[in-house]
Amino acid sequence: MIQEVTPILTLAKRAKTASRKLAVVRTETKDSALHAGADRLLANTARLQEANAVDVAEATAQGMATPLIDRLLLDRGRIEAMANGLRQVASLADPVGRINQGWVRPNGLQIERMHVPLGVVAIIYEGRPNVTSDAFGLCLKSGNAAFLRGSSSAINSNLAIAAVLREALEATGLPVDALVMVDDTRRQAALEFMQQDAYIDCLIPRGGPALIQSILDNATVPYVLDGAGNCHVYVDSRAELDMALKILINAKTQRTGVCNAAESLVLHRDIAAEFLPQAIAALVGVEWVGDSQACEISAAISPAAPQDFATEFLSMKMSVKVVDSLAAAIEHIRQNSTGHSEAIVTNDMRAAQRFVREVDAAAVLVNASTRFVDGEEFGFGAEIGISTQKLHARGPMGLEQLTTTKYVLRGDGHVRA
Repeated sequence: MIQEVTPILTLAKRAKTASRKLAVVRTETKDSALHAGADRLLANTARLQEANAVDVAEATAQGMATPLIDRLLLDRGRIEAMANGLRQVASLADPVGRINQGWVRPNGLQIERMHVPLGVVAIIYEGRPNVTSDAFGLCLKSGNAAFLRGSSSAINSNLAIAAVLREALEATGLPVDALVMVDDTRRQAALEFMQQDAYIDCLIPRGGPALIQSILDNATVPYVLDGAGNCHVYVDSRAELDMALKILINAKTQRTGVCNAAESLVLHRDIAAEFLPQAIAALVGVEWVGDSQACEISAAISPAAPQDFATEFLSMKMSVKVVDSLAAAIEHIRQNSTGHSEAIVTNDMRAAQRFVREVDAAAVLVNASTRFVDGEEFGFGAEIGISTQKLHARGPMGLEQLTTTKYVLRGDGHVRA
């Protein structure tokens, strides 16, 4: 269906122009556009499914794996979820213009720190066409233009969703280029996309290791990595084992193919022989690999290769490490963590506090499942991704993380001596 494409530079310029207008749009207008977008998604369900059917047919003909085709599929329920997502974002507080800090200097000069939009937020993503709508909603509410580049497998679906949402923008009097969708699926276009220094203020990649590596190798614009999650659950010597088992089951099996699912189990040696057989029996279908001590405890555990302890499996597979102390657990996590989410289960609050202080990750959990590291669970309403970096955002990226700040100084003829 896709024939002529628009040059990346042209699209980038359009997004930049729109971003300047969006920065000063009132909250009520942005919310009206979000509700209009939700209405139009529902009203155009048949149109969206027709475009999606083309993508699904092509993916099937090319032998795409069934789980990936499922991620690509847009059924009525998923379209309704996209619409509900836009309405949810409309209900959230607008971060733009909020003063998060203010003080008065001894000379009477007033200083305030205000949240302002980033400008053009570029998102490059794979597979799921619902990301088109989700990214649009979060960017619009935070006053940013959304400059989007999806995968070739979802191009018809993405363009159809973008067209419907642009109609909603036009109907509410906002610039249609508040949402700009790249229609060029060539790899060269992706490289050009991530090198628009003059127009992109922040790039957020959402995809697998190959995409992340491409960003590291080629991007010249500022970016925030939605990083991998080799998440650990450490069961301490003073853990309540029933609680630990409940947390582990949820962290590993509630949804395995996501970045906040647990991939690695670390056990204190004092409880390992009692807890590990319980875990193996409870986590039905999980393939276990572990160190020599874990293998001695259970024949169900295969010897782990060195890379297993540092791998994000995104499947029903888990590594096990038995350690002699809390310090050894922290060191094992330090060596293998991707900096996403790390959990400790313990009734020893001193051990918990040490774990919190010394484990370096975007989120550290005490007696809770790693699956809680999510924008909606944090009360952010939604997220654009989970950053494992330290600048400018870390952890779930909601509306506030899609803004930056500027200082506003108010004087009365003040001059510096």
